[in-house]
Amino acid sequence: MGKYTVILVEDHPETRERLVNAVNEHPQLQLIAAAENCAEANKALDAYTPDVMLTDLGLPDGSGLDLIRRVASMEGTTEIMVITVFGDEKHVLSAIEAGASGYLLKDRASDYIGDSIIQMINGESPVSPAIARHLLKRFRTMQTSPVVKDTDSPKLTPRESEILQYVAKGFSFTEVAKLISVSPHTVTHHIKNIYKKLAVCSRAEAVYEAMQLGLVRMDS
Repeated sequence: MGKYTVILVEDHPETRERLVNAVNEHPQLQLIAAAENCAEANKALDAYTPDVMLTDLGLPDGSGLDLIRRVASMEGTTEIMVITVFGDEKHVLSAIEAGASGYLLKDRASDYIGDSIIQMINGESPVSPAIARHLLKRFRTMQTSPVVKDTDSPKLTPRESEILQYVAKGFSFTEVAKLISVSPHTVTHHIKNIYKKLAVCSRAEAVYEAMQLGLVRMDS
């Protein structure tokens, strides 16, 4: 099996070098471009469709959120991880709503960063411990908010429904791929379609929304 390809976007030279090493030192990852701003990142995205984009949020010529939105709207299965110094709720939620699946602070060790990228590829949503509090707060808000069921529920294909059912039970994307005999990339492609149909940006939101709409059953 080949290595997973990564595009890195980071403007600070020393931090960029550390992240380049973190990617290249991991046996399952291959860096194909290291950009220092939005312009360079967009050129790299014009040339490649990577498995992962690892990006900062604060860039000299724009916001990493714009890059995240671009990648999230692209055809393909590129996963997006934020690595930044911004740990406040506004930045965290904005990044996740834009399409990021992982969110790490820059103080993490190099091996932790590489392993977290692989976890994300395998269907998990790695976040730094300091970030988890914001996500739990958001999820609790979702749980306590009044739910208005839409009689015109999103129409999922039989395959999307099957995958969503497995995801709701806690299976990783790699495990789901094995269960239904397809590639992890195929599962990720279906997941992106599910997110779009449910108008959500994360696994937790997808499961919650699907349960509210009666699209999955935990007892089946």
